[in-house]
Amino acid sequence: MKTLAELQAIRDRMKDSVVMRSGSGNIRAVVGMATCGIAAGARPVLSALVEEVNNLHLNEKVTVTQTGCIGICRYEPIVEVFEADKEKVTYVNMTAEKVRRVAKEHLRDGKVVEEYTIGAVEK
Repeated sequence: MKTLAELQAIRDRMKDSVVMRSGSGNIRAVVGMATCGIAAGARPVLSALVEEVNNLHLNEKVTVTQTGCIGICRYEPIVEVFEADKEKVTYVNMTAEKVRRVAKEHLRDGKVVEEYTIGAVEK
């Protein structure tokens, strides 16, 4: 059994990753984490997204969550970005590197990374 001090230390180390489920930000980034997404590499995408939101100090602005199947499995890993009064943006075939760019350009700076969106892939 761990001591209370050890448990507190673990809690403190993991606190930054909890941003994934909390926050009152006006931007919500959702990663598809159904079996199809996980098999396609969604875990590293989710981890990179949480890490980049923390690194860019976007915790108050952006909430990162996960969901089940988004329904377009052939495009996994998928990240959907929801903002009030804007159309949902669906990023497809995501990688940890791509999600870092999306965090900087879209989540921080407000510019959609068009070449990663489903619209660009389906053309």
